[in-house]
Amino acid sequence: MSRTVAGRRDAWLRRGDNALRILVAMPGGYAVASLWAMALARILPGGPANATIAATLVAFAICAVTAMWAFAARSGWRAFWTMLLAGAAAGAITAISIQLTGRI
Repeated sequence: MSRTVAGRRDAWLRRGDNALRILVAMPGGYAVASLWAMALARILPGGPANATIAATLVAFAICAVTAMWAFAARSGWRAFWTMLLAGAAAGAITAISIQLTGRI
């Protein structure tokens, strides 16, 4: 009896881990890529239009890498915290850039 309960518990833990990975990969990866696009558009050299285009192209690669990382990480929580730190770093870069140089 206890083996079936433990087996069900393990099955639900795996399902929860996979659900967390999907949430980290799809909306989380998009959010991290968007934050890095904002940060890179502000710090890349060149005109605003060129920097924005280059940052957007890099953000596509970041979005793909974050989705792959979400399923390659040791656990769903590790993927979650890694994405959270990556997004926080990009947000900090953007905020500092806005404080130092102004809005545009």
